[in-house]
Amino acid sequence: MWRHVAPALAGRFTVVTADLRGYGASGKPSTDADHTPYSKRAMALDMAEVMACYGHDRFAVVGHDRGGRVAHRLARDHRDRVTRLAVLDICPTLDMYEQADMAFARAYYHWFFLIQPYDLPERMIGADPAYYLRSMLDRGFGGDIFPVDVKAEYLRHFARPETIHAICEDYRAGAGIDLAHDRSDRDRLLDIPVLALWGAKGLVGRTYDVPAVWRTYTSGPVTGSALPCGHYLPEEVPAETLAALLPFLEG
Repeated sequence: MWRHVAPALAGRFTVVTADLRGYGASGKPSTDADHTPYSKRAMALDMAEVMACYGHDRFAVVGHDRGGRVAHRLARDHRDRVTRLAVLDICPTLDMYEQADMAFARAYYHWFFLIQPYDLPERMIGADPAYYLRSMLDRGFGGDIFPVDVKAEYLRHFARPETIHAICEDYRAGAGIDLAHDRSDRDRLLDIPVLALWGAKGLVGRTYDVPAVWRTYTSGPVTGSALPCGHYLPEEVPAETLAALLPFLEG
């Protein structure tokens, strides 16, 4: 999804992009009863170790949706290493669950479906992975914006049973162990600049005062704005996404 944005960023910065564990080509480790291997803390540690392997002690982080939640945890758990945090089309998971209402449940029904006990969602999705993926890419998040070849690439990874299971584990962790981690350090503010971007056509901007929410999580400056799109900012409006990211990352 970063194919239009990452090359342009790489003209100014060293850019490291990685699939989260469980997604794409990354590993899909066995889980446990608390879904610990798919906690955002575990995923954030992956990213911290990747950056260390490439020799980067300090770095800015940009994340969209699930990646944004990992980026938030990365900034909390490795605060001496993260210099800036950009989050795309999310508010913190804890706020979104605590403020959930009917509108949220309708738009984000998958948050409640994917967390059901193993292996109910895995079996239901696995019966027709292409249909489920298409429904998630097209429904309500911006319409049919994905080229055929891009959908095929997403499906190539998504249709694997181990990927479906890993994604469910990610969401199960998000409704359990992640919330425990978030509650335990909710009052421990970040002290870095935060950029929050969201789609003007999506639920996040309609439901939350996004910059105001993020200001409760950091003592650093918070900036941000809506972009003219749905959920998938880097794919729908790459030029506008890049225009917002560049000055923020340049500091």
